[in-house]
Amino acid sequence: MSRISIADYKKIFMAIVDLVMPKLGESIMEATILKWHKQPGDTVAMDETVLEIATDKVDSEVPSTAAGVLSEILFNVNDVVPIGTVIARIKTGAEENVASRPTPVQPKVEVRQPQMETVAEVVSSHQTSNYKPQTNGTGNRFYSPLVLNIAASEGVSMSELENIPGTGNEGRVTKKDILQYVSERKSGVRSRESGVSNRQPTVSNQQEISITKESPSLTSHDSRLTTYTGNVEIIEMDRMRKLIAEHMVRSKHTSPHVTSFVEADVTNLVMWRDKVKKDFEKREGTKITFTPLFIESIVRCIKKFPLVNCSLDGDKIIIKKDINIGMATALPSGNLIVPVIKNADQLNLVGLAKQVNMLADNARTGKLKADDTAGGTFTLTNVGTFGSLMGTPIINQPQVAILAVGAIKKRPVVVETPAGDSIAIRHMMYLSMSYDHRIVDGSLGATFLTAVAKELENFNGDREY
Repeated sequence: MSRISIADYKKIFMAIVDLVMPKLGESIMEATILKWHKQPGDTVAMDETVLEIATDKVDSEVPSTAAGVLSEILFNVNDVVPIGTVIARIKTGAEENVASRPTPVQPKVEVRQPQMETVAEVVSSHQTSNYKPQTNGTGNRFYSPLVLNIAASEGVSMSELENIPGTGNEGRVTKKDILQYVSERKSGVRSRESGVSNRQPTVSNQQEISITKESPSLTSHDSRLTTYTGNVEIIEMDRMRKLIAEHMVRSKHTSPHVTSFVEADVTNLVMWRDKVKKDFEKREGTKITFTPLFIESIVRCIKKFPLVNCSLDGDKIIIKKDINIGMATALPSGNLIVPVIKNADQLNLVGLAKQVNMLADNARTGKLKADDTAGGTFTLTNVGTFGSLMGTPIINQPQVAILAVGAIKKRPVVVETPAGDSIAIRHMMYLSMSYDHRIVDGSLGATFLTAVAKELENFNGDREY
C-alpha cells in the first residue's frame, strides 16, 4: 500500500466554505459592507464575527459559518453586495501562517454602485459640488443607519457629525463614537456646534441650478441635464430614504392596489384603556397603548380569513401559517421602519404590549437587530399618530395587505337601542386597508376590514388583561 504524504492528506481533507451575504428580510435585497473584523490569513471560529454590514433598516454582524482560516475576501468596505452573493471563503481543516496576510482582492461579481450626481450652481464662479458614492453626509464618510438614528434622536446636526473623530475603519463614526460625543456634550465637555448646515444653500429667484446625472454605464459625454429655475433648494436623499423610495415604487409596480374604508365606534375600547392603564403599567411594568389592542383584533380576524396572510410566488399563493404582524414605526430622522411581532397569535394582551413597546423603543434608539424586521406576514400602520383621520397605505412587499388606523375623535353619532335611536357622543375611528387585487378581491378585503372594525366595536369593557 502506497503512503500518503502530508501535502496529499491536506488536499484530501481540506475544504473551502463559502461565506455568503445573509438574507436579512424578505424586502431587503442588498447590504453595504461596513467593516471587516478578519483579514485573509486570520483564524476564525464557528459563529465568530467576520464583518459588519448595513441595510436601510439596521446594522448587523455576519458570523462565520465554519471554523478555519479566512482565505479570501471578495468585496471591500463600502461595497454594496446583493443578498446571497459569496463575500468571502474560509479554508477548513488546515493550519495557516497567520503572519502573512494577502491583500484583499477586488470583487469578482459586478457590484451595483449608486449613480454619480453632480450639483452645479450657475453663479458667477460656476463652482461644482460633486456627490461622492457611498456617503450620506456632506463629507466623504459613510454613516450607518444606526449612527444616523442616534444622531437624529439626540439632536446632533450633520455638521456636528462630520466633525466627530471616528474610530471605525477608515475613520468611520461608530455607535460608540456618537454615544460618547452625546455624553460629553450633555456633561458640558463639548459645546454644540453651529453655523454649518447639512443642506445646500438656497438659491435666489434669478439663479438657475443645473443637475447633471451620469450613469456608470454612460460615457463622460453621454449625460442627462436637468435645469431648475426659481427659488429652490437641493437636498440629497440619505441612503435609507433612497431605499424606502425604491421599495415603495416597486410595491406599486408589483401589486395592483385597492383600498377599502370603514368606520368603527371604539368607545368601549377607549374607556377600558383609560380605566386600566395606570394599574396595567404598575402591575406589568409596561404601558398599554392602543396598538396591541388593534393587533389583537387583527390576529383574530386573520384566523377567520387566512387568505389576507399570504404572499404570491408567480401563479402560486403561499398562505402563511405563522401570523407575524409588522408595525410601521416612525424614526426620529423622519424615515420609517417596520419591526415584526413574531407569532402574534400566541401572545396574550400583556405579551403583545411588551413586544410592541420593546420593538418601538429599540427602533427609535437604533437597537433593532436584522431579525426584528424580517418575516412579516401582515402590517399595521397607525396614521392617527400624526393626526390623520385615514390613509391609503402602500403594501409592504411581499405581503398582500396593510391596514391603517386613523385618529380617534369624539363625534355625535346615531346610536341604535331597543328603546329607539338616540344621538350620543362616541369615540369614532376610520380604518382603511390596501390590498393586492391579484389575490384579495374587493369582497374579501371589505369583509375582513369590517370584521376588524366589529372586533373593536364589540370590545369587552369588563375584561381582564
